[in-house]
Amino acid sequence: MKEDLRQISKQGTTLFLKITIFFIGIIVLLLCAFWLPMQANILAEMYPEFLYLKYPLLIGIYMTAIPFFFAMYKGFRLLNYIDMNQAFSELSVKSLGIIKYCSITISLLYVIGIFILISQNAGNPGILLLGLVIIFASIVIAVFAAVLQKLLKSAINIKTENDLTV
Repeated sequence: MKEDLRQISKQGTTLFLKITIFFIGIIVLLLCAFWLPMQANILAEMYPEFLYLKYPLLIGIYMTAIPFFFAMYKGFRLLNYIDMNQAFSELSVKSLGIIKYCSITISLLYVIGIFILISQNAGNPGILLLGLVIIFASIVIAVFAAVLQKLLKSAINIKTENDLTV
């Protein structure tokens, strides 16, 4: 009975996280499809001298969406592994590694973008601040994924040693 309650509780938590990942993905997709092009048009009208940067910036931001959605997918898969009682497996370690590399990729793309904006004298403080926040958040996620990956590897090694001892 207690085991059944634990299983239901665990699945409820992972279900909540899966729904959260799904909604975050939908929101980012909608922002990329509708809000971002609209904002690019507004900024192009406000600052016509930077019109030539409109499409390169949109392409750069869309390029960062690719690793973002891939990391979201891997996070979703990680929750599936937890549901299937495979949390302590190499699949989980690989998922965390991919999430780490996706976060690093996002950070690097935004750093490149900020340098391009600064080199073109288009460094609007609000846009640069937003870019720095995204870089910082991505680095935090990468470090967190790396720490979890290392802990998970250690737990798997300990489990393997204990299985061999018995």
